[in-house]
Amino acid sequence: MKKYILAVPNFSEGRRPDVIEKISNTIKNKEGVKLIKCEPEYDFNRTVLTIIGEPEPLKEALIEMAKESYENIDMRNQKGTHPRIGSQDTIPLFPLYNIELEEVTNIAEEIGMELFNQFKVPIYFSGKNARSEEKRSISFIRKGQYEGLKELLKDSSNADFESRKPDLSVDGKLSEKLGATIVSSDYEGLTAYNIFLDTEDLNIAKKISSALRGPSGGFSTIRSVGIKFPERDGVVVSMNMFDCVNTPIYRAFEFVKKEAEAYGVMVTGSELVGPVKLDYIIDSLKFYLRLQNFDIKQLLEYHLMG
Repeated sequence: MKKYILAVPNFSEGRRPDVIEKISNTIKNKEGVKLIKCEPEYDFNRTVLTIIGEPEPLKEALIEMAKESYENIDMRNQKGTHPRIGSQDTIPLFPLYNIELEEVTNIAEEIGMELFNQFKVPIYFSGKNARSEEKRSISFIRKGQYEGLKELLKDSSNADFESRKPDLSVDGKLSEKLGATIVSSDYEGLTAYNIFLDTEDLNIAKKISSALRGPSGGFSTIRSVGIKFPERDGVVVSMNMFDCVNTPIYRAFEFVKKEAEAYGVMVTGSELVGPVKLDYIIDSLKFYLRLQNFDIKQLLEYHLMG
């Protein structure tokens, strides 16, 4: 039986349609690989791709994608509101079907090595590929972003140099143009989720985000920020959810709703960014409808699935 891997890479360009098309086109029309979604984010100035593929074709497509990112994105000029350290910022891989995590981890390793060998771009390994416990977290690697990390690594006598330097590099520094790329594997990909608040007070969104995310006392499986999307009213609690089995989507929604009520603020809606597993939607459906003895086979569309 065929094996399938899920990849959710992001590159640091969300404003130039021609560049976004060049990079995303490297995934299209590749046998054994399917581009599920391409999501440019103007304010973040990044684009997230959701890709499903067989191991070897997917590996080749991701390397070609990174090559286009390196050729078309210059980190010396790139600005955006989302944390980033490189033109091809991340390449995370996850087992999707009929494949074990160990094999996915090996493929992530091969991708990182190939990118360094071909393009001499600094590489950080994260998740199950991390060289240290700290580097399992992308937020640790990205701390200070491109600008701050680049300056830190210019001084090899800095106390944090050894823990913060790339795992693969020519000189322990970031590339001026390319920054660095984070390559990782893990059991499951993140679910990106936004909750909209009926207020223009960004501090409220930031306070709720601080209470929600793991490092500041909230859910250990959630990372969140309070932000403003200029194109719409209100502010946003934007989160990455790393384990929707043990921390379901509805639990995050209910938490934010209650915190907002304490400030006299209403939740106006929410948004899933990118694909999501059906099981996570069913969990919320069962919670809000108080469904008992629900069986997924009750969904007619289930019987059309392979």
